[in-house]
Amino acid sequence: MKSLFNATTKTNVSLYRSILALLLTALILCATSYISSAQKGTEKVTVPEWALPGSATHKQVPPPVDFHRATKTDNSKIGIFDGQSDVGAALVHGSSSYNEKTNQYTITSAGYNIWYTRDEFRYIWKKMSGDVSLAADVNFPDKEGYDDRKVVLVIRQNLEDDSKEAMVGIHGGGLIHLAYRPEKNAEMKEMRVDKRSALRLGIEKRGDAFAIFLSMNGEPMKQYGEALKLNMKKPFYVGIGLCSHIPDQTTTAVLSNVVLENAAGKVK
Repeated sequence: MKSLFNATTKTNVSLYRSILALLLTALILCATSYISSAQKGTEKVTVPEWALPGSATHKQVPPPVDFHRATKTDNSKIGIFDGQSDVGAALVHGSSSYNEKTNQYTITSAGYNIWYTRDEFRYIWKKMSGDVSLAADVNFPDKEGYDDRKVVLVIRQNLEDDSKEAMVGIHGGGLIHLAYRPEKNAEMKEMRVDKRSALRLGIEKRGDAFAIFLSMNGEPMKQYGEALKLNMKKPFYVGIGLCSHIPDQTTTAVLSNVVLENAAGKVK
């Protein structure tokens, strides 16, 4: 009997030791994973010199002609749109959400710019063909944010960072423009509007003509300036977006009462 007791005791001790060893291994793995994650979270993001925003001591310049980052896309539906993308893969990942009760899209984005030969911004989009009318109320929750951040209504040939596109944009400081990239990897061109801080923005595609529409204080929307000409092959992407204009810092904008029609003359 004593021999059996000793054998059982030895077996139990061995089992306990095995369990303790497994627990210790698990704890070490968890700690290693935590430390690794913490280290990643504190890694400093390197911002290229050309991507730094303009300031009293620095002038922003175009990116190198061969510089591109692959766009990161989520094809899940969001409101009336088919998906969302970090066009140009900004150094800080963006996000978007939709509130069905208030018909509001909240977009958070970093990004050096939507300009020159390539873009970095968070884009909520729908694939379309034919004529288009798109409009939205725009609000920057942080009234003291960076003046050059901008909300855009964009029609793009594709989701690559250097895509042909036409866009209506409003900056945090109030600047409004109709801009376009005539060809892939070409320099952007613009038509500025002699108005500031519109309540509502709109863009219309009628054939190859793209026009900007504004409502300054809630009055019916009207076209400002001449339409630009740009041939867009079908299908193309239509949607709303945001760029912080600071490569490694995000900002937030809210777009509401979004109207998107597969026809011209419906901007309202």
